[in-house]
Amino acid sequence: MLKWILPYLRQYRRLFIFSILIGSLAILFGAALMFTSGYLISKAATRPESILMVYVPIVGVRTFGIGRAVLSYVERLTGHNLILKILSKMRVNLYKMLEPQALFIRSRFRTGDMLGVLADDIEHLQDFYLKTMFPAIISLMIYTVIIICTGLFSIPFAIILAVFISLLVFVGPCFSLVFVKVKNEQLKRGRNRLYQQMTEAVFGISDWIFSGHYRRFIGRYEQQERKLLELEKKKVSFINWRDIINQTILGVIVIYVIYWANDFTINGEIPPTFIAAFGLVILSLLESFLPIAGAVSEITIYQDSFKRLDSIQASKPQQEKLKEIQPSRSPISLELNNVTFRYSEKRLFDNFNLNVKQGEKLAIIGRSGSGKSTLLKLVYGALVPASGEVKINGQLAHHLEPSMSKIIAVLNQKAYLFNTSILNNIRLGNPEATDEEVFHAARMVQLDEMIKKLPNGYETNMQETGQRFSGGERHRIALARILLQNTPIVLLDEPTVGLDPITEAKLLTTIFETLKGKTIIWVTHHLIGVEKMDRILFLDHGKIVMEGTHQHLLENEARYRHLYALDRPFSKGS
Repeated sequence: MLKWILPYLRQYRRLFIFSILIGSLAILFGAALMFTSGYLISKAATRPESILMVYVPIVGVRTFGIGRAVLSYVERLTGHNLILKILSKMRVNLYKMLEPQALFIRSRFRTGDMLGVLADDIEHLQDFYLKTMFPAIISLMIYTVIIICTGLFSIPFAIILAVFISLLVFVGPCFSLVFVKVKNEQLKRGRNRLYQQMTEAVFGISDWIFSGHYRRFIGRYEQQERKLLELEKKKVSFINWRDIINQTILGVIVIYVIYWANDFTINGEIPPTFIAAFGLVILSLLESFLPIAGAVSEITIYQDSFKRLDSIQASKPQQEKLKEIQPSRSPISLELNNVTFRYSEKRLFDNFNLNVKQGEKLAIIGRSGSGKSTLLKLVYGALVPASGEVKINGQLAHHLEPSMSKIIAVLNQKAYLFNTSILNNIRLGNPEATDEEVFHAARMVQLDEMIKKLPNGYETNMQETGQRFSGGERHRIALARILLQNTPIVLLDEPTVGLDPITEAKLLTTIFETLKGKTIIWVTHHLIGVEKMDRILFLDHGKIVMEGTHQHLLENEARYRHLYALDRPFSKGS
């Protein structure tokens, strides 16, 4: 928790101290205004002989009145300026923690939890500073000032007043914290559950509609909303009673101070005109303590937010120092040694072993659920095996996450293309690439002529997700991006899914021609193009059931021959 507070306060300590001092002065000016006003009213009631007898209090009322307004405005201005600076820095730091884990977030966090962090938790920290930390520090300062000032008149009176005020500053807030903590935890769990359910419902909205059960989902969602509303009402009811009790305690303290001032007047220690002044000044000061109970009771919300932020920080991988890799010169070895991996209770890989040499073209085939995509994620470091090791050049893959984009490029089924120019989309593979290097990559994937025929050429906007272009053209642009990335290893996760046979064949030819010399691991459901691979693995439930070259499997594996024939139903000899 402190790691999300102290570093930022140290960074902006001058502004923080200034805001606290200005806030305290604003309250003291308000108290001085009430004291002077009470004295002025009482003095005026005695009908002084000349206006000069009350001239100083009149000037004081005007000075303290204007001063309180100005100080309150400055305190709000500096306080919010400080909070916005801190939150801005905090959001940047949070992004820096998440950005290296972009490909791995789904394996480490639930989408609903991540939405809660980004939508709720950072905003809660804003309230933590404005509604908890600042009021609490200022109130403690005012509490100290009150006890010291009253102690100058009477130490016994100061002790009794300290006990009374402690009900507002310590006892009440602690009791409120205990009660509200339970309600806040219930509300937080309920909201997180709703976030997760709503996120899943958005992802599966078409299934809900087509199944005809969306009304049942809406009804269940509304029922959970009503339960949360009932909890909120109970919490609000407690807060209302708490505020009434605090107001009652405040009234008792004011009456006690007036009674004490009256005794001092009878004894001749202070003039009668100070009775109203003491009553009004204590009323003004005590009002600054009322927000403490509400502020302290919300600490549990902030603690939960801090815990979730800490979990993100804890998940940030420790980067091992990666040796300098020259993709075109240094051979890159890839090995999986006794890898075991499971999803929940289902074990997918058990003591799985695989070695891939530099420049080798490896095809991984198998039915859905056989572990093909999971294997790619293990290689990339997006998933961590339960036991065993995935190593690249002798270093654990999941320790190389920040540098992984320099080693491995991925061409998947739906490469994301942004709503910007073709030039910018291709350059995403290497932001430092020159225009000529981008043009060369486009020529290699046979897009240069097509792009130049467009009215704006390479500056043509691709529209959202690249809708302006066909599926084959979008895949070629993604391939050009990979060429610019120039990594020694390329993972192909069924990049031809959804393409017609002619476009698929052309794209595969382009891929293998442009990626010569690189290590290629290609995951596919069918066998078109596998003749060009050096080695073929057939996975079934996480185990290699067939392995070899295309010609070897065709000659020795009846199952492979059958699958190969199914992909070519009209070819000769099938």
